[in-house]
Amino acid sequence: MSKDKKPTEDWLDDEPLESIKCTSTDCENDLHCFRRKRPKNESYRNVECIECGANLIDWDRLDQLDLSDIEYTIRSLNLELWRYYYWHKNIDERAILHARTRGIDELIPWTVKRLTKSLGRPSKDLWRDGTQTPRTGNVVYYAQHATACCCRKCIEEWYGINRNQSLKSEEINYFSELIMQYIHRRLPDLLKTN
Repeated sequence: MSKDKKPTEDWLDDEPLESIKCTSTDCENDLHCFRRKRPKNESYRNVECIECGANLIDWDRLDQLDLSDIEYTIRSLNLELWRYYYWHKNIDERAILHARTRGIDELIPWTVKRLTKSLGRPSKDLWRDGTQTPRTGNVVYYAQHATACCCRKCIEEWYGINRNQSLKSEEINYFSELIMQYIHRRLPDLLKTN
């Protein structure tokens, strides 16, 4: 599908967040889902869209966690309805105010700490994995959903990291940098606190 068929910003603001789930699709508008529903002993990654079967992503390329290839990662994330929603939905005022108050210099270490605490351990050791990242109220939460760093299930789906293994510090750093890329793109005027 062509990129001009993507939903408009009006749709994003009018669409209630509760009506979109991480397994929602809109294949007619080239917005898919690549996440298996409740796999027992398999990866959450489905490779193809669970609705239409489209195979659009070079998963081996994403698994490299290569920040020099971040444009490909972001384009790929925008092929999934849930990620696209968070890349384009207006950020709530509370989240913007929080980001401006903290500034990027404070958000960076806070993000690393949050990722370590809420995602660093294996999924089986996390209380209700998949619910640890709120949907609004903090720009980092928006970024986590947009970049698939919101739970171990999404990390497994998008980056091929087994949900039953602890994250390594270099993986936490990669996800932190990916989140900062989101923030720089969505809030480009965010001033440093120094």
